[in-house]
Amino acid sequence: MEERKKFSIIARLNSFKYAFNGLKLFFQYDHNGRLHIFAALIAILFSWLLHISKLEWIAILMVITVVMVTEIINAAIEKLADVVSPEYHPKIKIVKDLAAGAVLMTAFLALAVGAMIFIPKLFACIS
Repeated sequence: MEERKKFSIIARLNSFKYAFNGLKLFFQYDHNGRLHIFAALIAILFSWLLHISKLEWIAILMVITVVMVTEIINAAIEKLADVVSPEYHPKIKIVKDLAAGAVLMTAFLALAVGAMIFIPKLFACIS
């Protein structure tokens, strides 16, 4: 049976260090991550310029986070799959495609939420 380790503040702080390093690596090396952060900054700019409500801010920030999280998980799955099977394997392709599909679904959700929030406000500005 595994012995329980005592709680350590240093170990907890190190876990934050590892998590922040993971975010740094994601934005540094993942092209899709940089694309998503650019889209997120555009959405935040539109949100600020159009003076959206608090609930709309919550929706925008939530979909941004969901897209980023699924893209990070997708990137992790792809890196792991490349180590497990560096050469082409049909089952690894399925795993990678499923992970990419999850990102696509969340991106569609983000587009839908953005459209519901921004389009009426943009039409109101034009009128």
